[in-house]
Amino acid sequence: MTRYSLRLRLLAGAAVAIFAALAIAWFAMTLLFAQALERRVEQELRGDALQLVAGLTVDPAGAIMVLDAPADPRFDSPASGLFWQIGNSKQTQRSRSLWDQALPPSPEANATEWRTRFADGPFGSRLYFVERIVQPAGGGEAVLVQVALDEEELLLARSEFGATLALFLLILWVVLAGAAWIQVQMGLRPLADLRRDLVGLRRNAAERLSADYPTEVEPLTRAINDLAAAREADVKRARQRAADLAHGMKTPLAALAAQSRLIREGGANPSTAADGLDRAIAAAGAAVEAELARARAAASRHQDAQASPLSVAQGLILVLERTDKGMRLDYVLDVPETLRVPVAGEDLSEILGPLLENAVRFARRQVRVAGVAKEEGILLSVEDDGPGLQASEAASAMVRGVRLDQTGHGHGLGLAIARELVEATSGIIALGASSLGGLRVDLRWLRAAPA
Repeated sequence: MTRYSLRLRLLAGAAVAIFAALAIAWFAMTLLFAQALERRVEQELRGDALQLVAGLTVDPAGAIMVLDAPADPRFDSPASGLFWQIGNSKQTQRSRSLWDQALPPSPEANATEWRTRFADGPFGSRLYFVERIVQPAGGGEAVLVQVALDEEELLLARSEFGATLALFLLILWVVLAGAAWIQVQMGLRPLADLRRDLVGLRRNAAERLSADYPTEVEPLTRAINDLAAAREADVKRARQRAADLAHGMKTPLAALAAQSRLIREGGANPSTAADGLDRAIAAAGAAVEAELARARAAASRHQDAQASPLSVAQGLILVLERTDKGMRLDYVLDVPETLRVPVAGEDLSEILGPLLENAVRFARRQVRVAGVAKEEGILLSVEDDGPGLQASEAASAMVRGVRLDQTGHGHGLGLAIARELVEATSGIIALGASSLGGLRVDLRWLRAAPA
């Protein structure tokens, strides 16, 4: 898996975004400056043209006289880039800066307004023109008044402004990138605090992350705390299970060691010694079986399985019907074929198995299994018409290792294993009185609330 730095990604994204924004700003501001510069130059050239028109006279013979020429010294310097020219069909007057050259005639000039255009001019340059046809006072032939400036001056001013602006925006980009770096550092500081707190959480499973985190990080810290609580509970359960297994195996192992010693010493009846060994082995097997059931219960907590209680109950009843007591009973299955419970098939067998065995053991004539799906959840029940339980006995019946019927076989683990499996799959188990007259065991799985 390719690793990457969140800080580097944020800084790179911010730097690129800021650079793109400043580049667009540079382009827009340069364009606006060029337009403003062109309007400014137009106003200056129009002022020079109006000064020419103010001092312009044309005699009846068509001779042009300019009494008040613009004072800009560039008009007197040859090829300076700033020119004026006044002409008609008979005569042309021009600035000294044109020397022996002439401005080209205008196809767009008219007598109503000043017009601007770009066109090739003398000295191999491209000029920016302000021109108009003027009718002199006192009559006479109309003249074309033209004032022009070399476009190179506009381009030079635009280039200088663009370079200065680019340098300024580059410095601004560095400053903003630094500000973005500070912002990223401040934004990621809670993650650094979270990493430091996680080190303490790893050292001590009982610790939890504090609530002093930003709103955006709070869901993560809450999930970590929930995970830590679940892991702590798993560790506690694992320790308890190990202690219970050790305690459950201690007595059978001591019994096996005692029987082995008696056999070696020759002081025990072989039949009696074999019976003792069998009882010790059965007790050890029961402890191992209980631990395996609890391990399956822990695994069921993380499964997303569905099982058909009708199919599981039918399979168990087929086995029970072949026992001496089971073949004399009637079985009623009131479970829809489409009903499903959130339990794996083998775990549902471990749950219903002990319940049906107890029902068959105590029933007189009938055992009933019912199931129904309601709005609040799924309900399964196992009932019999036996003697039932007193209210004081119901709680003891669910305790591991407790046997209310001391005449039968077993180690009092069936109901306890069923309870652990039901609770491991987020279910509820309860004992009560049946309408048949005996014991009723209810299994309930609530539906998950909508997210």
